[in-house]
Amino acid sequence: MKVKSITVIKALAVSSLVALAACGGGDNGGSTSVPDASSEGLWNGITSTSRSLTSIVLDNGTYWLLPVPTVSAPNASFIQGTGNSLNGVFSSSDGIDFNVAGSGISNATVAANYVTKQSFTGSVSYPSQNPAFTFSQTYNADYEQPPTLVAVAGNYPGSMSMTGNNDLATLAVSSDGTVVGAGLTSSCQFLGKIVPRSRGNLYVLLGAFSGGACANNASAVSGIGYFDASTKRLHLAALDTARSKGFSFVGIKP
Repeated sequence: MKVKSITVIKALAVSSLVALAACGGGDNGGSTSVPDASSEGLWNGITSTSRSLTSIVLDNGTYWLLPVPTVSAPNASFIQGTGNSLNGVFSSSDGIDFNVAGSGISNATVAANYVTKQSFTGSVSYPSQNPAFTFSQTYNADYEQPPTLVAVAGNYPGSMSMTGNNDLATLAVSSDGTVVGAGLTSSCQFLGKIVPRSRGNLYVLLGAFSGGACANNASAVSGIGYFDASTKRLHLAALDTARSKGFSFVGIKP
């Protein structure tokens, strides 16, 4: 990557993160208290297709469904959208399924039942030929712990997926939150920044792409990061403002 490109992308990521932090992206240094009658939280479980699934529902209704890659499904995919929670029912009709190794980007509908801080169970369906699937999850109290850059810093071998690319990659997170990664085959590069989110054990992610056979070249994306301390697994997911280009990475640090 050229020095000039790195500088421009880094400046974009930092300036955008400053704005996001002012809107609740910064670290509050304390725990999260999930309100009664809410589906907010971190949820872990399994799908009807036998894939492990991590779901994140934020306090503003934004959600991310993050399947864990397997040998048979190695791509780093995700589903993102906004939903409503009312009387134990969660619903969303604006989901986007980002799946490079599968059908690309597809519209999705999510319907679930929840018991606050106990269970989150539902289904994902599609208007196209994609087969629907169900999921069953339980609440992960790690959501209530404060995130830190010290915990997430490190090198992560894993799988990186972008619009037009699905590749093995190594991604590095510095102690200041700088994120750098590159596809081993495509040489498509990602440079961004993460900051601890003010609510939930999560990180705000912003970045852009450059170089190599990179279909997302010069595209800026924003999204979420989750580090599972028990497995040392980092999952990053982001979309551009049009939700037509995406980035996802899953890796485990030694």
